[in-house]
Amino acid sequence: MRTFLTAVLLLVAASTCAAAATDLKIIRIWPSYRPTESFERISEFLGKDENPRDQLILRTQPDSRAGYYFLVRLKNPDTASIDVKIELQVISPFAPAAKTYHFTCALPAGSHAVNLGLTGADWPGKPSDEVVAWQLRLLSSSDVEIAKTQSYLWTLPDKK
Repeated sequence: MRTFLTAVLLLVAASTCAAAATDLKIIRIWPSYRPTESFERISEFLGKDENPRDQLILRTQPDSRAGYYFLVRLKNPDTASIDVKIELQVISPFAPAAKTYHFTCALPAGSHAVNLGLTGADWPGKPSDEVVAWQLRLLSSSDVEIAKTQSYLWTLPDKK
């Protein structure tokens, strides 16, 4: 009987966690190039580390700031932090095949801005270059898709 009760409690806890994670929403995405200077703050000139303000900044090459960024506005209505995996697929003007990038973070409760940066060798273009198409997926820590969005050109329209 005790084993059955334990199994039921674990099942309820797992379904509650999965339900909370599914409430996570992608509000909007703004893709654009950002130079190194756009991240510099006065505190850095006073010897402090990079100040992300109220944003989470995740880069493919952490030592390089300049690159193509996806400013993602996310909303976590849960009261707890959620561990998420972010999968970003990009078709760039430099290669016809899609390239996939992975980021992980703990997303606190509330609404947040996350900057996903293709930096260094991952974005060899000029500031005027744009991505051709992209898709962004939010995954739970167990790789279950929570949310997904994509650019208009990610999928080709049906031919009639």
